[in-house]
Amino acid sequence: MAEPTTPGRRRRASSSPAASSRRVGSITLLLPPPRPPATGLNRCLDTLQQDWQRQGHLAALWQRWPELAGPQLAPHCRPLRLQGSRLTVGAAPGPWLQALQYHRHQLLGALRAAGFALRDLRIEQHHPGPLATPGREEEARVWARHPSRADVHGMASCPRCGCPAPAGEMARWGHCSFCRRRQLAAEAAAPSPGQ
Repeated sequence: MAEPTTPGRRRRASSSPAASSRRVGSITLLLPPPRPPATGLNRCLDTLQQDWQRQGHLAALWQRWPELAGPQLAPHCRPLRLQGSRLTVGAAPGPWLQALQYHRHQLLGALRAAGFALRDLRIEQHHPGPLATPGREEEARVWARHPSRADVHGMASCPRCGCPAPAGEMARWGHCSFCRRRQLAAEAAAPSPGQ
């Protein structure tokens, strides 16, 4: 006995030109459309890039940023956010931020000419690397001659415990840092003469 079909079902099945069906006994199975032939990886990547650009993904901007911003500006600024048709670009503080603000309309024109549907370009200060902390140079100088660095001072044996330790520690305290720590702990635990 054949399965009853309604006209609505027939219309849906027949409205899809790529859909096909197969009959197994009294049941009609709807089969998916045949798969398109395989494409090469280069073609897939090109299609993906075109889709990104059409749909306004930030990834497309990141990829083409060096050519769009130019060799002088690109290393000092980067696209941060893409919200609708507004792009926010972050620039290093100082002259690079000013240069980007000065060339804002040229950059917007280059982005539009490349196929990005942008209406506005917003520029803000952005620190691409860690901010310099006060005293960083002094910290680097202290670390360069720190007594615990074996690569600078070499190795020696501690006269108290006999363990290998950096020679800089022996020169500074007369023994290794572990013995120095024990010595300081013992001095802190000992009662002071006035008590």
